[in-house]
Amino acid sequence: MGETSEGRLTARDAAALLVHADYEQIDGLVARFRGDGRKQVQHAVEAALRRKERERAERQRVEAMYELQRTLGGDGVVIGVDEVGRGAIAGPLTVGAVALPQDPKVWGINDSKQLTPARREELAERIAQVAVAIGIAHVPPESIDAVGMATALRMAMAQAIRDAGVEPDAVLIDGNPMHVHSREKTLVKGDARVASIAAASIVAKVTRDHIMVGYDSVYPGYHLAECKGYGSREHIQAVRELGLSPIHRASFCGNFVA
Repeated sequence: MGETSEGRLTARDAAALLVHADYEQIDGLVARFRGDGRKQVQHAVEAALRRKERERAERQRVEAMYELQRTLGGDGVVIGVDEVGRGAIAGPLTVGAVALPQDPKVWGINDSKQLTPARREELAERIAQVAVAIGIAHVPPESIDAVGMATALRMAMAQAIRDAGVEPDAVLIDGNPMHVHSREKTLVKGDARVASIAAASIVAKVTRDHIMVGYDSVYPGYHLAECKGYGSREHIQAVRELGLSPIHRASFCGNFVA
């Protein structure tokens, strides 16, 4: 980095340090540059302090998700469970089951619906690194048609818990009681309130999205890479024009297929 004739960093380089500092570095850099009279540096100090405050609030949100996980599930192995694809008209129903330790925390974790696709991918990688166990289960469209969504959902949740490969001390499920495990507890909007359930929602969403993107080349014309099997206007129009593919849920498509 460049230095002035007095041996200190240029204003541009000092500002760059503040801009790129991570959460743990900000306080030290603010202390270092708070007395620097250059306007560019002071603007960077103020921006870093605002960023620190936003990050502090975000970390408090995530810490509350882990605290509720501990409150509901205790200190043993706690598996969070969530589904994705329940309302789609094509593709599988997918359930994730994830056991997260209390530390290290997955900062940024949230209900998958609140995250961008890129952020979900990043968090899914981090979850894979720190999780005690991860289970995934899929129910194909023909099985959903055969047994109905309620039964399919219970099947998938039970299988995902088994697939995790650990004996849980508690199973925390997003939504209403499912009766799929003797140690289950359910929580409405749990995917935004409990860390392990949020992790399950992210893992399930990323996994199913990859499947649907793959199907796009197998069954072209249905816009599966974009809609992920949900009933977008373009997807429904394609079904009307092309008919049902082998991955469509016939029982979900009666309103727009002759």
